Amino acid sequence: MTDKTISVILGGGAGTRLFPLTKDRSKPAVPLGGKYRLIDIPLSNCLNSNLRRIFVLTQFNSASLNKHVTNAYHFDVFSKGFVDILAAEQTRENENWFQGTADAVRQVMPRINHHDHEHIIILSGDQLYQMDLKSIIKHHVKTGADVTIGTIPVNSEDAPGFGIMKVDSEDNINDFIEKPSADILDQWVSPLDEKYTSEGKNYLASMGIYVFTKKALANLFSDIPGATDFGKEYIPHAVNNSKYKVASFPFGGYWSDIGTIKSYYSANLMLNDFLPEFNMYSNQSPLYSRARMLAPSKFFGTIVNSSLISEGCILHAREIDNSVIGIRSRIGPRTLVKDSIVFGNDYYQKLQDISEESQQKLLGIGKDCVIDKAIIEKNVKIGNFVEIIGHESLEDSETDTHCIRDGIVVVKKGAVILDNTKIGYGA
Repeated sequence: MTDKTISVILGGGAGTRLFPLTKDRSKPAVPLGGKYRLIDIPLSNCLNSNLRRIFVLTQFNSASLNKHVTNAYHFDVFSKGFVDILAAEQTRENENWFQGTADAVRQVMPRINHHDHEHIIILSGDQLYQMDLKSIIKHHVKTGADVTIGTIPVNSEDAPGFGIMKVDSEDNINDFIEKPSADILDQWVSPLDEKYTSEGKNYLASMGIYVFTKKALANLFSDIPGATDFGKEYIPHAVNNSKYKVASFPFGGYWSDIGTIKSYYSANLMLNDFLPEFNMYSNQSPLYSRARMLAPSKFFGTIVNSSLISEGCILHAREIDNSVIGIRSRIGPRTLVKDSIVFGNDYYQKLQDISEESQQKLLGIGKDCVIDKAIIEKNVKIGNFVEIIGHESLEDSETDTHCIRDGIVVVKKGAVILDNTKIGYGA
């Protein structure tokens, strides 16, 4: 079945809720876990599921994403596999850019149809989960569905942010609503296993993972040619139309939609757990990314607790606790980094730039600093005796050098923070 399936990964829109991390990059290009990008998650799921014909659809701020995918994913000349980037393009038939998830897929169908296939699986480029995608394709074929939707149980607090459905005992979806208001949620309760209901999860939500038969997708595009979104338009249309069989594929594993600074921050720090819900240390499902050939990281008296440290770092810090440290990070003596994400740097500075006389020009974090509940973007220069401390009591705000979102301080890419600066709580 996998040899008859085309994978399509959506590159995402403007990602305004993840700003400033999406100021110069698309959501799928945002770093994850110190050395990966969000796009590595669906690509790794595809490769681990033996799905090796993959299109990545890009449009907004796509240069960084395009570069990463091009540098990271190669197949040998004897393989039929590929990871191809399909950027939004104007043609004689269509002069518009991608208008939504479904419109993006519809516009690239002439490219996809050059390849022999019976099924198309559509994935998001900004979600964190591990799934054997063969299982949802097998379920799709076994049920004889025209459309299959990956689903996950959610509670009443999260349900209004998702497409919610009603499903019968044979996994047929009989009704669907996109982002229901809280006052009608009681009408959308589904019969779920006790292990979910005991956690208050009484609703079945769409994961934004779809499997279509080739014919059904073509017919849907023909039915409502002006529609642009799967969740808001095409899925409700298919559910309410008797000529389509729409099935649910229940998924009980960890899944997170990385849509906000808060969810992004929590998902990264979750990776520090002793047994994290998302397993990066699997022999069966490795996580792929770009190989950078960096040197091992060096530590000089640093106490490290429950943290991820990437390659190529030079760390003099006093302590790093429950944090994610990205590639080529440099952290000065006696500095504390706690509950934080440090993206690292794109390059190393020359030796002549690294001196006491030029501390303000140093790439990385200086000496005697406190970084707590913060996200430090790439190529940041933080001086000495700096305090950057997030706290839930802080109001959202923005300056030239940083933003505060949900109590988390986000230092912008390439920002210069002067000696003795205090940002956030207690400033």
